[in-house]
Amino acid sequence: MKKKGLIITVSIIAVIVLIIGIFVGAYNGLVESREEVEESWSNVSVYLQRRADLIPNLVNSVEGYTDYEQETLTAVTEARNAFNNAGNVNDQIQASNQLESALDIWVNAVTEAYPELKADTQFTALNDELAGTENRIATARKDFNEDAREYNSDIKKFPKNIIAGIFGFESFDYFEAASGTETVPEVSFD
Repeated sequence: MKKKGLIITVSIIAVIVLIIGIFVGAYNGLVESREEVEESWSNVSVYLQRRADLIPNLVNSVEGYTDYEQETLTAVTEARNAFNNAGNVNDQIQASNQLESALDIWVNAVTEAYPELKADTQFTALNDELAGTENRIATARKDFNEDAREYNSDIKKFPKNIIAGIFGFESFDYFEAASGTETVPEVSFD
C-alpha cells in the first residue's frame, strides 16, 4: 500500500509541476511576444520622429520660394505637434496618420504651385530624405503589424488566454491607413 500511495503522490506532484511549467512557459512566451511588439513599435516611432524632425527643415526650404498656403501649413504644424505630444501607441498611430495626410497635401500643393522649387537642391534632398523615411516607416509598420498579430493571437489562444487575462496582457491595435487615404487629394489654387 505504501508503494501505491507513493506512486500516486509522485504522479500528482508530476502533474502539478507539469501544469506549473506550462503556465510559466506560457507567461514567459507572452512577455517575450509583448516585448517584440514593443520593440517593433519603437522602430516605427523612431522613423515617425525622424519624419517629424524633417518637417521644419522642409518648411524652411520652401519658405524662401513661396507664399505658401497658411491653412495647409498650419495643418501640418498642428499634426506634427499632435504627434510629438501623443502619449501612447494608439494616440501616436492616429497622430501619425494625420501628419502623413497633411504633409502629403502640403508637399503636393507646394510642388504644383511652385515648379521652380523642384530644382532647388536643398528641397530635393529633403524631399528625398522624406521619401526614404516614408519607405522605412512603411516597412516598420508592416513589421509592427506582424508582431502585433502574433501577440494578439497568442493572448486569445488556450491556455495563454487564461494567463493573459490573469496578468492583464492587452491586445495591440494594428497600424492601419487613416480613413480617406484611399482617395487622391485634389489640389486647387483657385
